[in-house]
Amino acid sequence: MSTRNEQLFERAQRSIPGGVNSPVRAFRSVGGTPRFFTRGQGSRLWDADGAEYIDYVGSWGPAIVGHAHPDVIRAVQEAAVGGLSFGAPTEAEILMAETLCARVPSIEQVRLVSSGTEATMSAIRLARGFTGRDAIVKFEGCYHGHADSLLVKAGSGALTFGNPSSGGVPDDFAKHTLVLDYNDVQQLEDCFRNHGERIACVIVEPVVGNMNLIMPSREFIDAMRALCTKHGSVLIFDEVMTGFRVGPVGAQGLFGITPDLTTLGKVIGGGMPVGAFGGRRDIMSAIAPLGAVYQAGTLSGNPVAVAAGLKTLELINAPGFHDRLAARTKQFCDGLVAAAKDAGVTFSAQSVGGMFGLYFRDGCPASYAEVMQSDRERFNRFFHAMLDAGVYLAPSAFEAGFVSGAHSEDDVAQTVEKARSAFVRVAA
Repeated sequence: MSTRNEQLFERAQRSIPGGVNSPVRAFRSVGGTPRFFTRGQGSRLWDADGAEYIDYVGSWGPAIVGHAHPDVIRAVQEAAVGGLSFGAPTEAEILMAETLCARVPSIEQVRLVSSGTEATMSAIRLARGFTGRDAIVKFEGCYHGHADSLLVKAGSGALTFGNPSSGGVPDDFAKHTLVLDYNDVQQLEDCFRNHGERIACVIVEPVVGNMNLIMPSREFIDAMRALCTKHGSVLIFDEVMTGFRVGPVGAQGLFGITPDLTTLGKVIGGGMPVGAFGGRRDIMSAIAPLGAVYQAGTLSGNPVAVAAGLKTLELINAPGFHDRLAARTKQFCDGLVAAAKDAGVTFSAQSVGGMFGLYFRDGCPASYAEVMQSDRERFNRFFHAMLDAGVYLAPSAFEAGFVSGAHSEDDVAQTVEKARSAFVRVAA
């Protein structure tokens, strides 16, 4: 007798490619049947079979105050009563822009969009238009959405331009993208020495969350800022994931670095589709209708989505919110490390703010190559053991995880106890 989740997945595959609307949801990396969720409340999710899970995905980051927070739901309901979309200005989007500019000092002006991909795509186009240059620098393993210029893998050698990593991306797009190793200062310096006059921008996840969690070295992040300033290139911090998640001013606040442009998403939508890009006033003045760089969107600044985001930003601005979130996330990581050690399993974990990384390797990785050294087969067994025990982790060894303000000390304690049994199964 098949489960309801299995029935839904079989049905979905008949009308949706792969049965999912975003690839990682298909469980291809870990195997098995995706869970189709019907409800979320606080730190918990319930699937189509009625099973309950402690959730550490949090819609991949936006659910920072937990699922279905009553204040956020109320804000959405009140906004929806007035109409779902106008395709015209509203006062709420001004308030959102003012809030973002006030909270993030590097942002002098900001444009709202509907997704993180739109934000990064637009920021790169803006950087190219502002500088009059074509080349961009990104780092292997960092993900900035599915725009053509960004779906590029490293070339055949250091400092070579990239090759398409997705079907449908022309070589002519990829040839303008330089792909470097994350945390490699020498390679970054060599790149600017050879190509500095051609580089429009450097785009980076200041804390990586899309090849699992990787922290930047101080030297690496300082070098990016200095080299971009020296060569007149635009430094773009992709804080779609880290913005307001790792701290009250995002990663740039943690490191004391001022990027030229910042992209935001996830938390600023509170679970609704919202993105943003913003930064220096002179750069933002190059965007239409003020400048020649075109960008538009019918649903940009959608009043219902903005209402959810504004209420979420208000809630996380409460005194001590981020300190409590960081402490809870560290408690989670420390508990798992101790449980793995007791079971004799090679394992490491780290956290920053409300983000965490889990690695089946000796020590936390600092690069894409080191991430790839993790024991993926062991992760997959751990993932399913935890799923069976009612803990929902990211269904991939290469994704960061998330703790919310709704996760209690008891949630974490329960999770660690379940992990003890899971690690024993993994060790066997």
